[in-house]
Amino acid sequence: MRVTTKGQVTIPLKIRQKLSITPASEVDFVMGEDGRVYIVKTSGAATGKRFSKLRGMATVKMTTEEIMALTRGTE
Repeated sequence: MRVTTKGQVTIPLKIRQKLSITPASEVDFVMGEDGRVYIVKTSGAATGKRFSKLRGMATVKMTTEEIMALTRGTE
């Protein structure tokens, strides 16, 4: 397997299937005492899923310009 200039590698399909790794899955690399590196699927929630239930919850009736003015403060 070849590492890209960005440090990326492709996880082979059989391994992704065995570990149930799908797009947005969280994985970690663990260094074993034997000097080998192991890939472990973690239980961390993907960022997109963490906030998906909050989408569309804003109830403030303000224009974009009013919100931007609040975030920038008065000059």
